[in-house]
Amino acid sequence: MWNDECWDDDVTDAQPAPKKAAPAPARTYEPPHYSNYNRQDRDSRYGAERRGDGGRSGGGSGGGDRAYRGRNNDTGSDSVTIPIPSNMVAKVIGRGGATVRQMREESGARIDVDNANGEGTVRISGSASAVEVARKAIDNLLNASSYGSDSGGQRYSQGGNSHRFRDSHRSDSSRGGWSQPSREFERSSSNHYSKPGAGYGNDAEADDKFEIIDWTALNKASDEASRERWAKCPPLTKVFYRELEEVANMAPAEVATFREQNNNIVVDRTFKNENGGNGRPIPNPVQTFAQAFGDYPDLMEELRKQGFTKPSPIQSQGWPVLLQGEDMIGIAQTGTGKTLAFLLPAFIHIEGQSTPRSERGGPNVLVLAPTRELALQIEKEVSKYQFRDIKAVCLYGGGDRRAQMNVVRSGVEIIIATPGRLNDLVQEGVVNVSSITYLVLDEADRMLDMGFEPQIRKVLLDIRPDRQTVMTSATWPDGVRRLAQSYMHDPIQVYVGTLDLAAVHTVTQHIECLDEEDKYNRIMQFVKQMGTKDKVIIFCGKKTRADDLSSEFVLNDISCQSIHGNREQSDREQALEDIKKGVVRILIATDVASRGLDIEDITHVVNYDFPRNIEEYVHRVGRTGRAGRTGTSLSFVTRSDWGVAAELIKILEEANQEVPDEIREMAARFAAKKERNDRDRRGGGFGGGGGRFGGGNNRRW
Repeated sequence: MWNDECWDDDVTDAQPAPKKAAPAPARTYEPPHYSNYNRQDRDSRYGAERRGDGGRSGGGSGGGDRAYRGRNNDTGSDSVTIPIPSNMVAKVIGRGGATVRQMREESGARIDVDNANGEGTVRISGSASAVEVARKAIDNLLNASSYGSDSGGQRYSQGGNSHRFRDSHRSDSSRGGWSQPSREFERSSSNHYSKPGAGYGNDAEADDKFEIIDWTALNKASDEASRERWAKCPPLTKVFYRELEEVANMAPAEVATFREQNNNIVVDRTFKNENGGNGRPIPNPVQTFAQAFGDYPDLMEELRKQGFTKPSPIQSQGWPVLLQGEDMIGIAQTGTGKTLAFLLPAFIHIEGQSTPRSERGGPNVLVLAPTRELALQIEKEVSKYQFRDIKAVCLYGGGDRRAQMNVVRSGVEIIIATPGRLNDLVQEGVVNVSSITYLVLDEADRMLDMGFEPQIRKVLLDIRPDRQTVMTSATWPDGVRRLAQSYMHDPIQVYVGTLDLAAVHTVTQHIECLDEEDKYNRIMQFVKQMGTKDKVIIFCGKKTRADDLSSEFVLNDISCQSIHGNREQSDREQALEDIKKGVVRILIATDVASRGLDIEDITHVVNYDFPRNIEEYVHRVGRTGRAGRTGTSLSFVTRSDWGVAAELIKILEEANQEVPDEIREMAARFAAKKERNDRDRRGGGFGGGGGRFGGGNNRRW
């Protein structure tokens, strides 16, 4: 029970102020009982009133009387006990006890709130006038709240119909009273009813008339306002593709053969069974750079400087799709050229708009990436191609904020950003994303894994709806599918390889089963056996583990670098630069380095700590065996990793790798344990042999 009804466990309350003008009381917390009487005394003292066979009714009628009034002969004061729903206790108390404290100060009555045994009660005691003022305040608060809830999820029933809206009551101590409820209504296709509540302090009574909200009209007005807003944007051009005859005249069998031979390209409209598609045919793949960018000789020259010979599979099919103005979802394993697949069409998109750059109101291209390292890598890729003075900026947390803002204000065409920093600058008015016409969500699955979905959805609401949207991902989980379904227009999905999770086949995968305490000696043995041209990334599960391991290496005169989320951005950038240039040959990292980083000459990957899920295993292994090279991975597996053993077996078998017998035993034991747990749950959880507390033999592996 709370005397001053405060939610902080370490704050307590002394006796209440007897008069309104008295100074605010010290705040004390007492155990769950009344300060002047305990629950047993209260039940005996007010039992008659609660049963309806004595005392006066303080509101309500019959056996369900809402208030139970009595006379305290010991103190000469009146008292009222009001039963309330248990879920209204917090409403009466208020944040930090503010609500009940203000009512108590303004009425001069003592107000105690109890929620024992799931039954909420409010006891008011004091002079008759003080009790009456306090009782009215409680009644007004309950009446105002009975038609809504702060949580936005509670429902009330009126006339057999169910309605829902959010209703938040605010205490405004600066005005010395209770404000009217503020409501945030949810969009709906049906009519809802609202009933304004009375506010304490102005003696307003609750309005008995329901107000019908015309959601259809509100939605129509919202849509009209949105159309007016986006109608002011400059015109948008998205189609730049001129399909050559040699590409257009490819026979269906020829197209199928090319796709199959190029890592089994599969292309289709993602949601054709849901919305029927737009009816436009999917373009044939290109086989040379000239077939895609022949009309842009300066861009062709930049490609020639990079030494590329032919497009990668994702580029062969992705370029025609994007140059045709379609939304695209590119699903391919890391290191397959996804960055260039969306970057070169972005250049053409920027250059091809009819509105001059100075009149567009801001940048045209936005690329969102999950990590700073990937964002910086994309910026570096942009800088390789000098195409018609297109400028880019990379916005990321940990970088020089002022310098980033100055570059944006000086004028750029491409923004590459992490979601957090972008949202910060949008809210400050530094970045205006309403000018974005070409949006890329790079490594979308990783961004969702990292919890960036709210930031992504917020940004998408501020970008014009007729934009062109590109999404890249290494996997196709439900979250990515929902995001695409919400914000893309009939996208074409380009798969390269298979939708089944698989590690690259250019990597030889080794698995070693050992105890946790043996890992350190094994990694030291591995490092001492490294060749002079070997480069390794050692993945750890925690930042502290990465720091500890790098410290041990330094103490043993082993040169290394480390990268994880707690390191300064300059240190992270220096670590990547050192491993790329060969200053060090060992990089110790957390999963911040498992996605998108392009260090072509990594020869080995070591999973010192096995990753949390099999998807991360695939991405870690993909850091080696890149750009046509081969690589080797070594993974330490302990008893605690047995939950992923079955999925690991599938990955190893798909790539024709050796599966240790210990891994198969782990998978079998975990499956048996899971089956026992399922059986126990079906049987009640506690009985029978083999149950957790049953009489059978409990096996613990």
